[in-house]
Amino acid sequence: MESIGRGGWIVTAALAMVLAPQQSSAQVGRSTGMLEPNLATKEQLLTLPGVTAGLADGIIAGRPYRDMLAFHAAHGSHLPEAQRTELYRRLFLPINLNSATREEIMLVPGMGPRMAHEFEEYRPYDGLARFRREIAKYVDAAEVARLEQYVFVPIPLNTASDEDIMSIPGMTSRMLHEFKEYRPYDRIERFRREIGKYVDANEVARLERYVVVR
Repeated sequence: MESIGRGGWIVTAALAMVLAPQQSSAQVGRSTGMLEPNLATKEQLLTLPGVTAGLADGIIAGRPYRDMLAFHAAHGSHLPEAQRTELYRRLFLPINLNSATREEIMLVPGMGPRMAHEFEEYRPYDGLARFRREIAKYVDAAEVARLEQYVFVPIPLNTASDEDIMSIPGMTSRMLHEFKEYRPYDRIERFRREIGKYVDANEVARLERYVVVR
């Protein structure tokens, strides 16, 4: 094999970095104004179609919701289908692409059995970049972007970038610092203990659904 000078290796390595697939970022789908049931204020809820003061109070009282199925059982299942669909276009708890059941996937507005199958077909997802790439085989870019609002891939606590962590709904710069302060995490129980120093148990549970310890 022909040897390459040090400068050649530097150029080769730089080219490899440019040409290699980039690590996906922002593991919670980009939102265009979607509200999260565990975070929305009463004032925000009252701007949504069909949400009365009583429903808004009930949504807030039922927090935290562990997943969209829990929210649906508590509130959405009691609404007429058309009203529920319109509400879920604006208020939705993102689903875990790697673990959501078919029932939960079907709560995504506009979801059909074929697309639900495609969501499941490409598991496990290592990031949203793969989701975008695979689902783009079936729908156009605008629909991929719409669907992305409803999903997330759990963020690895020990290696996630700042951008990934900040994509978690409701994340703040201070909490970003605390997430990183206690690395490396050896188990999820340590995450609960350390983050529980700063927020209550309900908020720890809300944040935990978006992360994973590897």
